[in-house]
Amino acid sequence: MCVMGGMRIGLKTQVSLELAAKLRKAQAATPELMAEILNVSQRRALVPGHSEIALHLEQLIAARAWIDVALVLLELELPLWHIRRIAYDDGEWHCALSRQRELPDWLDESHEASHPDLALAILSAFIEAQAAAASSVTSSIPEPFARPDSEFIRLCCDNFA
Repeated sequence: MCVMGGMRIGLKTQVSLELAAKLRKAQAATPELMAEILNVSQRRALVPGHSEIALHLEQLIAARAWIDVALVLLELELPLWHIRRIAYDDGEWHCALSRQRELPDWLDESHEASHPDLALAILSAFIEAQAAAASSVTSSIPEPFARPDSEFIRLCCDNFA
């Protein structure tokens, strides 16, 4: 949890984790579920200049275009994250989001989720990536140095010769 937001960042991460669990249990996307996702994640649409995007999201929700809603949310809320992979296997969609798509899988930090519904797979990965992004925010105030252990030995490695 970060000092910068106090309990806010920790609470947001907890709410995101609860929402991710709710998404895993859901059979299909619903307007109520989308409203809950927007309440947790839609912060940039409230910034002046993004009112068109907020209106577009409302229209997509009214049309029940859940995959489009998921893609717009991803673009709006996590602009540095991209879909790395979408695959359908054994009755489930698998979606992986990544910040560095060009890196090999084993070098990149990606967040993957799966669900029988494609929109919910994308949204689950989105919520996990958003929680990870929120928990990685650090304070601009440095933390104090930890006290050295009793086994800590200070050495001078300069060569004065």
